[in-house]
Amino acid sequence: MTPGSVEEVEQALTGEGYLPDRGLATSVHLALALEQPLLLEGEAGVGKTEVARALAAALGARLIRLQCHEGIDQHHAVYDWDYQRQLLAIRATESGGEARDLYGPEFLVRRPLLEALEADEAVVLLIDEVDRADDEFEAFLLEFLADFAVTIPELGGTVTALRRPLCVLTSNRTRELHDALKRRCLYHWIDYPSPEREAAIVRARLPGVSEAIVARVTSAVALLRAEELYKVPGVGETITWARALGAVDDLDATLGVALKVREDLERVRERGVLSGA
Repeated sequence: MTPGSVEEVEQALTGEGYLPDRGLATSVHLALALEQPLLLEGEAGVGKTEVARALAAALGARLIRLQCHEGIDQHHAVYDWDYQRQLLAIRATESGGEARDLYGPEFLVRRPLLEALEADEAVVLLIDEVDRADDEFEAFLLEFLADFAVTIPELGGTVTALRRPLCVLTSNRTRELHDALKRRCLYHWIDYPSPEREAAIVRARLPGVSEAIVARVTSAVALLRAEELYKVPGVGETITWARALGAVDDLDATLGVALKVREDLERVRERGVLSGA
């Protein structure tokens, strides 16, 4: 199923438990219609990664995820060689066995980008936290997104996508991405949801949750996000906190579900931030 309108995108994502606003649904629809990568930026915890997960489920597509990190290179992202098997093959040859091509397909280790190119089914390719990679890898991604192809010199050829994947990139904006990469993509900024939308998200993800808990947790999270904290709680923490309150009906006792930094816990308790929640 491929949504043919913005409304159908909204319905499809909602059906997978992800409640998009109109702007996000429009961006996803354009990414599908124009077959362009979609870059999602926003604070950690606003649900950027979940967009790709929900979209893959809605489309009946395979989700392939590349988690970016400092020092990532093509060996992590595209392909590598199974050195252990190559060594065993060398020893077998030395013992009189048949010589094998050590850089043939049987020794190739496929990483996420190569998997996405070789897949013969529909694929949503998630390139997560691209801002954690360095400039060199970002330049490689720019080239990759232009053609959806990679060259493997050892095999003497280029692998081009059998089916162009829908590519979703995410960034927490720990550094600015280059304009060239942004120009290659459609762009959407995801902000924290309003209390009303966050309440709807909690209801969708936790069917049967009481309205008292929904109101209490969304009010508490709004108060926390108004503070200057090291790590503001994301939507995932809101959902988990609602579950925790169902087991222990005490905001302060369960505060560690929402806040994960000691200084944040101390600040919130000393200032009595949740005293009225």
